[in-house]
Amino acid sequence: MTAVTTALPGGTAPGHYRFRGILRSEWTKLRSVRSTFWALAVTVVAGIAIGLLASSSTASQWRHGGAVDRLIFDPTAISLTGLLFGQLAVGVLGVLVVSAEYGTGTIRVTLAAVPRRPLLLLAKVAVFGFVVLVVGEALSFAVFFLGQAVMAGSAPVAHLGQPGVTRAVVGGGLYLTVLGLFALGIATIVRHTAGAITIFAAIQLVLPLVVSAFPAKYGHPVGKFLPAVIGSSMTSTTPYGAHTSFLPSFAPWPGFALLCAYAAAALVVGAVVMVRRDA
Repeated sequence: MTAVTTALPGGTAPGHYRFRGILRSEWTKLRSVRSTFWALAVTVVAGIAIGLLASSSTASQWRHGGAVDRLIFDPTAISLTGLLFGQLAVGVLGVLVVSAEYGTGTIRVTLAAVPRRPLLLLAKVAVFGFVVLVVGEALSFAVFFLGQAVMAGSAPVAHLGQPGVTRAVVGGGLYLTVLGLFALGIATIVRHTAGAITIFAAIQLVLPLVVSAFPAKYGHPVGKFLPAVIGSSMTSTTPYGAHTSFLPSFAPWPGFALLCAYAAAALVVGAVVMVRRDA
């Protein structure tokens, strides 16, 4: 992530400018670095490409599917498959929003200009969250419509007016946003890019595999608390999910509330650590 000098309203004493000025500074930093463009580009490309591939594959195999496969078939979740791969790029970007400044040392300049550290973190959360929410929702609706267009004529398709479909599509963008904020919180605690990305990837990729390897009476009660399983529930219209169906899950909105709690906890701990530690 390229270092960017903190841009603040001219003529304002450090620590005395308004929150709007801090937001402008964070927006300038976020849009000025190459990692933002590349992370969002990977999210969009992966979301569309994998979603189209999954939809096309499903359409070609629909006629040969068994009765059980047709019973649990969820065209909405199939088209949104790519979002759960794009989550890694969003997580990396969330990590870099904080860790890159610590890695390059520019955090000292930022903290000298903004000594109120919780306010600085709040500005980072607001700017990053807004950008990811806009991109995530646009991507979620785009891959949904593209996926249904690919499957039309070969397999059943979904429409926004059907029960649970709009909720699942909106849930895709919300999931990416909150997951990115969770990664940002992890980075605020760890303050090291490689370490924070490793922790995030382990939570998203390794833990579901580990939990699914345990006997059902142990793995199932634990598995539904995992963010990846929550994401599968949020982007599905059936109780079975489409991506982590080996583990049961909470209902979409309770799962989303739990995911928000994870992100909030990480950010609160990160804020405490940010205040107590030296830059």
